[in-house]
Amino acid sequence: MALMPMKFDLAKRVKLAQGLWLLYWLSVMAGILIFSMGIFFKIELRKRSEIMDNDESHFVPNLLILVGLVACAVNAFGGKVCHDSLDTVKFTKWKPLLKIYMCGCVVFCISLFVTALLCFLMQISLHFVLAEGLKNGMKFYKDTDTPGRCYMKRTLDMTQIEFRCCGNNNYKDWFEIQWISNRYLDFSNDDVKDRVQSNVEGKYLMESVPFSCCNPGSPRPCIQHHLSNNSAHYSYDHHTEDLNIWTRGCREALVSYYGGMMNSIGASVLLFIILEAVVTVGLQYLTTSLETLADPENPESESEGWLLEKSVKETLSSIMTKIKSLCKGNQVQEEDAEAAPT
Repeated sequence: MALMPMKFDLAKRVKLAQGLWLLYWLSVMAGILIFSMGIFFKIELRKRSEIMDNDESHFVPNLLILVGLVACAVNAFGGKVCHDSLDTVKFTKWKPLLKIYMCGCVVFCISLFVTALLCFLMQISLHFVLAEGLKNGMKFYKDTDTPGRCYMKRTLDMTQIEFRCCGNNNYKDWFEIQWISNRYLDFSNDDVKDRVQSNVEGKYLMESVPFSCCNPGSPRPCIQHHLSNNSAHYSYDHHTEDLNIWTRGCREALVSYYGGMMNSIGASVLLFIILEAVVTVGLQYLTTSLETLADPENPESESEGWLLEKSVKETLSSIMTKIKSLCKGNQVQEEDAEAAPT
């Protein structure tokens, strides 16, 4: 027995075909949108690729670009089928391809769901990628004359200014690394020599942060040196007073930025899955109603359309039977191939 059967006359079939045609071209526009979001996401990641530990994060935007292109092709084909369904002669040439196309649509919806899931899960991996990338980037901040690291200072400064953040976890991360190059240090100065000699690794460490950590909204001039020394500044207490530098770490800021972007893209893909499922179901009703015309030579005759030709249980059992028969056929061929040499 067919699943969810419906009766159709000519008027209903025409309305269904026209409605599906519009929905398919709306899906093409949605595919272009997904493609554009993938391009935008990839560009945003490349802007800060220097402070990311690896290039694995580009897998999701590449997948979005691919899914967007496939969506445009799949839905353009569906729109063409709906347009030709109003003409019996034109529709006949599409009949052999429809079952394969419907199966492809189901597989495509599953791939869309996987893509949306990866958009949500990528935030976890991005958290670790940024943690390691920012840590290494801060170490190379001073290497402005080293090939391959010349622009790390500029990248970190622009990131801290744009995202209103400082350091990896917070501004104190700058206290643990030497972010001033030795070429700008006067080693004849006693204070510089004391700081270098007091460090086991011979680094020049201080309780200071780069200028890009300064908050321009602060009412007092930026305090970026001796941040933990209350006596070094007038009317200053680093425990109670709001620091005039950004206190949020850049990892948190970037994860929040990219996370919001990925949540929006993932939600858009989920909505697109619903649209894709609707047009796939509609096309199934349209094709089955055209195949079951009472009088194929009379387009005004009534017909019946359904979602599945059999019940769900019967459909699944028939699919499993086909899969088993294919596996047995492959096994027999392998046995014959092994027996042939002997």
